[in-house]
Amino acid sequence: MSDGDRVTVGFGLGASADYEGSDDYRLQPGGIFQGKVAGVDFQMRGLNLYTDFVPDPKDSKLRLVLGPVVQVRFDRTGEIKDPRVAALGDRKTAIELGATAGIGLRGFLIPPASLNFDVTYLKDVNGAHRSYVLSPGVSLNSPVTRSSFARLGVSADFVGEGYAKTYFDVAPGNLLAPYATSGGGLKSITTSLLYTYDLGGKPREGWGLFGLANYKALQGQFARSPIVRDAGSASQFFAVAGISYSF
Repeated sequence: MSDGDRVTVGFGLGASADYEGSDDYRLQPGGIFQGKVAGVDFQMRGLNLYTDFVPDPKDSKLRLVLGPVVQVRFDRTGEIKDPRVAALGDRKTAIELGATAGIGLRGFLIPPASLNFDVTYLKDVNGAHRSYVLSPGVSLNSPVTRSSFARLGVSADFVGEGYAKTYFDVAPGNLLAPYATSGGGLKSITTSLLYTYDLGGKPREGWGLFGLANYKALQGQFARSPIVRDAGSASQFFAVAGISYSF
């Protein structure tokens, strides 16, 4: 790789909700994958691959972001612990394609920090919910010490009618009360924190540790769905920690 290239790969163990809206949690493997190769920035956020194809001058305080995004959504595609939700049947795996665009301001508050605004649009192309997810967000990124880095982010998810019906409607005749969403809208607000620590003392070189935590609050008609209100919770948590290697 060239001098400007860098890659960080991390593996660990995390805990996540059984499905979106569940109050049952299970352990699962997790990790991080991010870096820059041939001028293209990329990062994995869960099962999402985000890219940025816009090159930025090294000393520029303004950073532009534009690139394709791919996401796989396995929500309610496998075993569900709650029998009432399991009785509603499996959902098809969603494959969502789209793009992200944004702007970053380097030197926010302190010289190494950056403030970033972005918006991502995804559309299901696999016939799972046949709808979209629109996610605006803001994040603050900064070194904490010479060996550590933190990213604090807040984002929102707006979804289409198909997404709402697929994951939150309940048809009559089930163990849960019948429920019908009234179109799409604001589904959730998420706060996330990523923290990394370089064990070798040099930024983005060698072995390190990482931790990632998310808190998601389901909103409005989505929180009122019996899948959430009666069988789960509107408060959703996710956490993963592990070891990483940067080169």
